[in-house]
Amino acid sequence: MYDRLLLPIDTSAGSERAIEHALDAAERYDAELHVLYVVDADAYSSYPGDEYVHESEGLESALEQAGEEAIDEVLETAESAGVETESAVRHGVPHEEILAYAEDSDIDLTVIGSKNRSGEYRRLLGSVAERVTRLADSPVTVVKTPVEK
Repeated sequence: MYDRLLLPIDTSAGSERAIEHALDAAERYDAELHVLYVVDADAYSSYPGDEYVHESEGLESALEQAGEEAIDEVLETAESAGVETESAVRHGVPHEEILAYAEDSDIDLTVIGSKNRSGEYRRLLGSVAERVTRLADSPVTVVKTPVEK
């Protein structure tokens, strides 16, 4: 049914349950699992920087390193489960990069985590998962993680 699954991750608690779900689905369907981390361009472009910190040691680099470490953890778990993987780190607007990757890689199913926040919070800020779900051409499974108050 699914040959290629996409698991966009970040370093938040909302990704943990999605990782478990995606690994389970990849095993069940004998599918290739694509793990994607997007370095949010808004996060580092709005940061004014520090004149005492070299560019390679700045926020963008730190975010990229955190993404690579998060991907490595998923790949290690996938490998021990016998799941074939691909991985990538991209820079840009998260939902746009996720959708572009899904299209470029002919993804059959995207499994994305989301923190289960109140309606008011969602109306004010929205979420990457909601945008991906609304704009994706292929199926998307949203795995919610409750957020403690």
